[in-house]
Amino acid sequence: QVQLVESGGGLVQAGGSLRLSCAASGGTFVTPAMGWFRQAPGKEREFVAGINWRASTYYGDSVKGRFTISRDNAKKMVYLQMNNLEPEDTAVYYCAVRTGSDYLKITDYAYWGQGTRVTVSS
Repeated sequence: QVQLVESGGGLVQAGGSLRLSCAASGGTFVTPAMGWFRQAPGKEREFVAGINWRASTYYGDSVKGRFTISRDNAKKMVYLQMNNLEPEDTAVYYCAVRTGSDYLKITDYAYWGQGTRVTVSS
C-alpha cells in the first residue's frame, strides 16, 4: 500500500510562490507516474501537473508557464513549484500515483494523499 503525504501549502499573496512536496512510502514504489490535482471549494477536482517515469511533464492549461513539476526518485519525492500565484489557484492540492494510461483522468490514479491547502490572497 502506497502512502502519500503532501506538505508546503499555506497562505501567500498574489504573485508569490510556494513549493509543494509529496513524500511517498510503502508498496513497491518504482518510479511510477505521478500527478498533482487540486480542488477548489464548490468545484470538481482538476488536473494540475503530471510527470512520468521518464520525467516527461504535463500541465493543465491554467498553470502552464507558472508551475513546474519535478521528482527525486531516490528520495521518493515529487514537487510542485508554483510561481506567480493567482487567487484562482486557491485550492486543496493533492498528489497521486497514476496506474492508468491517461494522465488527465482522475480514475487512472490509484493512490492519493490527504492534500495540502493553498490560499492565495489578492
